[in-house]
Amino acid sequence: MHKSVLKKQILEYLNPEPNENFIDATIGQAGHSLEILKKNKANGKVLGIELDKEVYRNLLNKNIKRLVLVNDSYLNLKNIVQRKKFKPVSGILFDLGFSSWHLEESGRGFSFKQNEPLDMRYNTDLNKLTAKEIVNNWTEKEIEKILKKYSQEKFAKRISKKIIEQRKSKPIKTTFELIEIIKRAVPSWYQHKRIHFVTKTFQALRIAVNNELNSLKQTLPQALEVLEKGGRIVAISFHSSEDRIVKNFLKENSKSLRILTKKPIRPSRAEIINNPRSRSAKLRAAVKI
Repeated sequence: MHKSVLKKQILEYLNPEPNENFIDATIGQAGHSLEILKKNKANGKVLGIELDKEVYRNLLNKNIKRLVLVNDSYLNLKNIVQRKKFKPVSGILFDLGFSSWHLEESGRGFSFKQNEPLDMRYNTDLNKLTAKEIVNNWTEKEIEKILKKYSQEKFAKRISKKIIEQRKSKPIKTTFELIEIIKRAVPSWYQHKRIHFVTKTFQALRIAVNNELNSLKQTLPQALEVLEKGGRIVAISFHSSEDRIVKNFLKENSKSLRILTKKPIRPSRAEIINNPRSRSAKLRAAVKI
C-alpha cells in the first residue's frame, strides 16, 4: 500500500483554505490530494496530473468529488491549466517520487525485487525509450554518464563495462539479468551495504528513460507563471539531482518567490520507521510575491 510522504508538512506549507484551487502535478495514488480536498471544501478543487494511464484510470474509477483528473505530463502544465480553465491556482505540489504501485504492480521493471521486463516507462504510449533499449544499445560511455549523473554511482565505469561485455553474448531483457551483471561488476562489500547495491543503477535508468530532470527544469517556470500572487509551490524530491534543481530554481527566482524553507524539511525518525521509502525525501517550499 502506498504511503504519502510528509503529509502533515505539505498541508502546513501549502496551507489550503476553503474554496481555493490546487494542482497536484504528480497525483499518483492521490494521498496528498485527498488531504487537500478535506481542507479546501466546499467549492475548492484539485487538478490532478498523472502521466501513467493505468494509475490515471484507477483514480478515475474512484470518482473523487472536486478532483479534476488529467492523463498527461506535468511538462505540459501551462497548457493543461489553460485547457481546463483551472484558475485561480493557490498552490502547486510536486511529489517527485514514484508510487508503490509502480514497484509492486506495474510489471515494468521498476523494482529489483521482482523479475520483470526492463521497461521503466511511466507512459508506454508517449515514450518509446525503455531501460532495455539503454542497456542493449547505448554506448559504454553513455551508460557510464547516466549512472554518474543521475545517481552518483561510484562504480559506474565497472557496471557499464560489464553491461557491454554481457550484451555481446546475449541481450539483457529482465531485471534479474541486470542484477546479476551488476553483482559481478561491484565489490562484495558493496553488496552488503544498507542501500541495495543495484538501487542507484535502477534509479539512473528510470530517470533517463522518463527524462525526469529535464522535465522538472522545464516545468518549474510554468508553475510560477500559473500560480496566483500569494500562491505556494511545494516540492518533495528524493535524490540530490532533483533537490538541486528545485533549490536553484527557488534561489534564481528570488524576486518572484519568498523561500519558506531555508533548509529542506526531512521526515521524522518515526515516519522513516513507518515508511522506509520516505528516508531520502526533502521538501522545499516558496510563496509567490
